[in-house]
Amino acid sequence: MTALLQPYRLGGLTLPNRVVMAPMSRVRAAADGTATPSMAAYYAQRATAGLIIGEGAHPNAVGRSNPGTPGLHTEEAAASWRPVTDAVHANGGRIFAQIMHGGRVSHPDTTGTRPVGPSAVAAVGDVFTPAGPQPAPVPRALETEEVAPQAHSYAEAARRAVRAGFDGVELHGANGYLISQFLSSEANLRTDVYGGSVANRIRFAVEAAAATADAVGADRTGVRLSPGSAFWGASETDVPELYAALLRELARLGVAYVHLEATAPDELLLDLRRAWPSTLIMNPSVPMGPEQVDRAAADRWLGLGADLISFGRAFISNPDLVERLRAGLPVEPVDEAVYYQGGDQGYLTYPAYRYSA
Repeated sequence: MTALLQPYRLGGLTLPNRVVMAPMSRVRAAADGTATPSMAAYYAQRATAGLIIGEGAHPNAVGRSNPGTPGLHTEEAAASWRPVTDAVHANGGRIFAQIMHGGRVSHPDTTGTRPVGPSAVAAVGDVFTPAGPQPAPVPRALETEEVAPQAHSYAEAARRAVRAGFDGVELHGANGYLISQFLSSEANLRTDVYGGSVANRIRFAVEAAAATADAVGADRTGVRLSPGSAFWGASETDVPELYAALLRELARLGVAYVHLEATAPDELLLDLRRAWPSTLIMNPSVPMGPEQVDRAAADRWLGLGADLISFGRAFISNPDLVERLRAGLPVEPVDEAVYYQGGDQGYLTYPAYRYSA
């Protein structure tokens, strides 16, 4: 069985362990989407992870999902990440930026403009706005000629990210955001080359990944996916065929990794593992689900063929999670009330384990 704490080679990086810090929105960015000194301290505290994947950063103005989220949509926003990447590297870490276009999961009160999506179908549920939760609005369906520029916005953001010191980027293709919306048979009702068949529904994801790999290198490009999920109502049909086809195209591009969430039965996830020829990051839990990733789940999935394991909530309350896993120390529970409250409380205030004398 592969050991969680053994080194691993990912593209041009040597990871000292196979523990990945999963991307988690903490909404501590400035109002204009720039990163803050507190964000630099937060990520630096967790630099013992084999790899940190930063929270979702929007690639353009219309792609911002929530207030308080950071961006890579301008040169100024990208430059604000330099203290973050410098701090992580100074502490011996490695960090990828996650590029997340919210698509229909947004609101005019957040971005100043109507959200866009594959089709004029509203997301299911309330979205966060500066005035609090509000029903998701009906997005404006992108015209055919507008789709490719949105796909290329991931590549443009990736260039900014690498210039800001990130070691690579992850495209957020999961959890009901824009790439996931194009994969969805519910959010995507298009009748052009981006809708209908499996080959058409994966086209946007493939174009975004291809443009990004061309921009910063395939070995610096990863993709996160949530097969069979229905986050924000973005349900999918033909799930095995859809993801098998998508993985074939991503393999052809030679991207560095695929990052799967446990949103499908093990049988399907294992089929995808067998189909994927490169690095697989596995997150053994469902985002915001009842079960958090622990050492037992990590070891199980390493035994099933995953190469790296991503931990989410455990990293919020345990900045020294790798050492706790190494030494078998208690893992502190997280306080959900402070996830999105802003400020440093519940952000920079979780201590490392204190050994008794």
